[in-house]
Amino acid sequence: MTKKGFIFDLDGVIVDTAKYHFLAWKNLANSIGVDFSEEQNEHLKGVSRKRSLEKILDWGNKTLSEEEFNRLMGLKNEDYLSHINQMDASEILPDIEKTLDFLIDKEQGLALGSASKNAKPILKKVALLHKFDAIVDGNDVSKAKPDPEVFLNAAKLLGVAPKDCIVFEDSVAGIQAANTAHMLSIGIGQKSVLHEADYIFNDFTEISESFLLDIISNRVHKK
Repeated sequence: MTKKGFIFDLDGVIVDTAKYHFLAWKNLANSIGVDFSEEQNEHLKGVSRKRSLEKILDWGNKTLSEEEFNRLMGLKNEDYLSHINQMDASEILPDIEKTLDFLIDKEQGLALGSASKNAKPILKKVALLHKFDAIVDGNDVSKAKPDPEVFLNAAKLLGVAPKDCIVFEDSVAGIQAANTAHMLSIGIGQKSVLHEADYIFNDFTEISESFLLDIISNRVHKK
């Protein structure tokens, strides 16, 4: 059986930490007099903390000193961490664990490729860290998605060529990064948002074992 590299984003794919990012960014934006909607939050998915704050300042037509900018980034992270510290395995999204276990049983390579600098603590909290062969997170990369650096690094750690890697993503930037890396891109979420993905599912309950076997056996290709 061919060994492939299955690379998973974290937020919105394995666990729904996106809701905690939204709450923390909303609190921050409101504190400096900027309105912040769920629609705007969609544009921050898969985006670094620094770039996210820059976008919020642009939306509110605000400027900050470098010192205040850095202080607010720290406050946002503290707010976010206060939420994720309460997490446990009940927050794993439906059928993720089943999918990981199926791929482990088939001796496939599993990696995490996330912009989050808190990826390892979160995976520990939900007791999934041990299932991954490689972790590449925001501490390991210099370029944010849609740059493919995070996924290319994960492929290298798995010892799998990029063309033999599959990426599960819920963000437009993540799908674009996977496509740039010439990896099979699978969107988890809305078709209207993730239409650049090769395949799109609402969640992992829609991804069958036969589909995963078809990927492993080279019967599923980039579109």
